[in-house]
Amino acid sequence: MTELQPDPDRYPIGKFKPASEYTTLEIADFISRIETLPGKLSHAVTGLNDNQLDTPYREGGWTIRQVIHHVADSHMNAYIRIKWTLTEDSPVIKAYDEKGWAETPETKLDIDLSLNLLQSLHAKFVSLAKRISQKDLSRSFIHPDTKKEISLGQLLGMYAWHGEHHLAHIAALKVKRGWT
Repeated sequence: MTELQPDPDRYPIGKFKPASEYTTLEIADFISRIETLPGKLSHAVTGLNDNQLDTPYREGGWTIRQVIHHVADSHMNAYIRIKWTLTEDSPVIKAYDEKGWAETPETKLDIDLSLNLLQSLHAKFVSLAKRISQKDLSRSFIHPDTKKEISLGQLLGMYAWHGEHHLAHIAALKVKRGWT
């Protein structure tokens, strides 16, 4: 049986596939990708006007503006999940309604709010991630919806992927519309 390929407009780099554990080099790569994300996002949207920022990256998808605000919201949650996992024993984290959050009033505002937040947040996120011991990378939290345990190593991989996933949305839309 062949596995169905995910929708390339929705998952331009494919879906995230977690491993049960990661090497030190893989973790360092994840952290590096997380560290460079704010600059890459800023670069990806440089020169786009409000009309372009308010264009959905796919039919039924979020606008570039919403994507930028979503990445900030999502990565704030990731940072907090790391803190909970380092300070509590297998915590059940708080899930959030991503679609609902993408519709709150500030997601219509200037993307610099979230780009600036990401710059500061990622400085703190990366500083913490670089100091997590190999032993603590196996600590995990429980997602309340899926009931799955997710290790800190998996979280770092997921958020390295997440940033690139949304960068690919922006890049694909720019190519499709001839904005490059």
